[in-house]
Amino acid sequence: MKSPIDPTSSYVGRFAPSPSGLLHFGSLVTALASYLDARGRNGRWLVRMEDIDAPRCVAGADSEILRTLEAHGLNWDGAVLYQSQHHERYQHKIDQLFEDNRAYYCECTRKQIKAMGGRYDGRCRALALPPSKECAVRLVLAQPLTGFKDGIMGQVSPTTTTPEDVVIKRRDGLYSYNLVVALDDAYQGVTHIVRGSDLLDVTPLHRLVYRTLACSPIDYCHIPVAAVAPGRKLSKQNHAKPIDNKMVMSNLLRALDFLGMGSVISLIQGDYDSHESLLSAAVNEWDRKLVPNTAEIIVHRNESTYYSEPL
Repeated sequence: MKSPIDPTSSYVGRFAPSPSGLLHFGSLVTALASYLDARGRNGRWLVRMEDIDAPRCVAGADSEILRTLEAHGLNWDGAVLYQSQHHERYQHKIDQLFEDNRAYYCECTRKQIKAMGGRYDGRCRALALPPSKECAVRLVLAQPLTGFKDGIMGQVSPTTTTPEDVVIKRRDGLYSYNLVVALDDAYQGVTHIVRGSDLLDVTPLHRLVYRTLACSPIDYCHIPVAAVAPGRKLSKQNHAKPIDNKMVMSNLLRALDFLGMGSVISLIQGDYDSHESLLSAAVNEWDRKLVPNTAEIIVHRNESTYYSEPL
């Protein structure tokens, strides 16, 4: 869906849901924060459908996700990219990596890696194993992990500086998230990513993968995740309640409150004649500094049917 944002802006953000289920409150908050950060900087905002893991995808979920975004006024720029339509591009990159001796086949099973202490030790890197359906493909990560400054959370340091060679193509033939997310961000010219704090700890690794693949560096912002209790975040896998598209104003007001916007704009529904006017006010007043600098924020337990029992 087209929107009237200047296509020459240097800011390109994206929201990249997986069609493994419908959007819930936590994913709406992430989409909204990403949208506001882009529009607040006169940037472009893209939507990508991360359907690379086909067995986990739910038929029709992609259309429902897009319908929910549209219902809430979160209109994107350009066409939606579907990862399932770009296998040839991913394989071409892997072929290049093999030619440059920067990828290799690995025969280690999960059981073997568990026996290594849960962390792959690189033992297949020098074996020059031949192609096999029993092997995954790993990317050589020869540089150390480094810290970075997050746009919301501040300075972030890795828990270790020694990286683990990541899988870029799985034993079952599926391309891995670690590969395709970097290639797609580079392909689409993405410059800024706003996402949940549950991905904060793996971001040093993601940054190294981007660097190794010669992808442009990303400006990251990590927002709190929505949880029904400490350590119990909302997710599709944990039966989070889908967003009700009949409650657009209520949904947006709750999400804006979650993001700390209540101190700069009214969160009273009657003060707005439409959700478009509410979004306009939010874009005008958006400031990353308003977002709580915390890993999670507790929301009402009725947002998930999974977490009904005590820890």
